[in-house]
Order: sequence, then structure tokens, then C-alpha cells
Amino acid sequence: MVQSILSDMDSEDVNSISDTNEAEQIASVIEDTYYNIISARDIPEHQQLLKLTSVSELARPTHFLYPDNVKQIEKLSYNIATTGSNYKSIYYVHPLEFLERMDDQSSSSLKVLDKTGETDLFVYNNTDPSYYTSFDDQHIIMDAYNSTQGNTLTTERTRAYGTVYPTFTISDSFEPDLDDNMLPYLLAEAKSTCFSLFKAGSDPKVEQQARRLKSYVQNDMHRTKQINKRPSYGRT
Repeated sequence: MVQSILSDMDSEDVNSISDTNEAEQIASVIEDTYYNIISARDIPEHQQLLKLTSVSELARPTHFLYPDNVKQIEKLSYNIATTGSNYKSIYYVHPLEFLERMDDQSSSSLKVLDKTGETDLFVYNNTDPSYYTSFDDQHIIMDAYNSTQGNTLTTERTRAYGTVYPTFTISDSFEPDLDDNMLPYLLAEAKSTCFSLFKAGSDPKVEQQARRLKSYVQNDMHRTKQINKRPSYGRT
């Protein structure tokens, strides 16, 4: 990608990104463009199964940490089986609704501490979790744990599905984590930015190509054919 952009800008050829300052600048533009693309879209190959990280503290038996680089969790389950597997869906509720539910059951629940606010919360300790929330977008708190299975909820019993932010490394051998059909779009957008930054103006053909590829990849990101989703406009 760096070599292609250098060539189109009529700049000096390089064998390695570190050969010239301009090549390093272009690699940095590609990195910024990459994160701009993945931040604004749900990229299918960045979706995967995840494990939550248990805080493993007796004062916070239902607390978990979001895994590193997680953008969003779409589905969360917990294995409630004594042996084997029986994954139960754990549903998200708004933090204020979570507090209201917890306060309603405070007389029959265990008092625990919120991880960041050090505020009293109440959770059941004699049943399996049913719902969860997050007060700080770093910790997940479930509503209950079954003390007959342990003193805290555990990482091994969690199963989440969500989207992660992949890492980007500026090196000669690095390949961005995108499907082949999206790589031309990344190159076109990075090239357009480089012309604007380093050549004091954009190239009309490069801009045109970037716009066309943007429209194309919006509808062609999945390798498996997806069901067409159309608005119902209130009709059944």
C-alpha cells in the first residue's frame, strides 16, 4: 500500500517503510484511515466469540471486566449447569433499571460493592444470573450467582459474542485485518488523504474511486449471503 501510494504521488520508491520519512508518514495515514473505517462500521470478520474476565473478588462476586479491545457485546450467556453445558442468556438492562431492581430485593440479597464507585449493590447469592449492566463501560455486573457452585461467577462459564478492535502494526510484513474486497477501499481512502495532505490537493480520479468503493463495500462485507433487510413502514 505504501509503495502504491508513493508511486501514484510520483515520490521516491522504497524497499521498506523505514527507508524515508515520507513512507513512514504514509504508513501512519493508512493506520489512521484503517481505524476510521472500522470504527464507523460493523466489520463481519471483527465479530467473534469472547470470554469475560472475572474480577474474582469476594466483595464483587458478579463483577466482570470487558475483554481488551472490545467494541461491543451483542449476546451474553452463562453456563448454569453443574456439569456439562447449559448456557443461559443474560440480558442487558439500563444501569438505572438495574439499581431499581436491586433495591427492590435488598432485604433478601447479599450486599456487594461496585468496582468504581464503591457504592452498595445487592445481588442474589442463591440463584443463577438473569441480567446484567455496566456503570462505567469497563465492568459488567450480573444480578446473581449461585453460591453452591462457587463464591464468584467465573470466566470459564461465560460466553459472549461481539465485535473487537483489531490491532494495527506499522511494519513491512503487516496485513490489515480486512477482507480482500475492503482492502481496495482502504487504499483508495488513504491515497486520497495523502494527496490532500502531502500534495496540497486531492486527485479527482482518486476521489471518484474512493466514493465508488465506499458504496460497494457497504453492501458487500459478508462472505455469507445475508437476508435483505427492508423497512416495514408500519405495514405487516
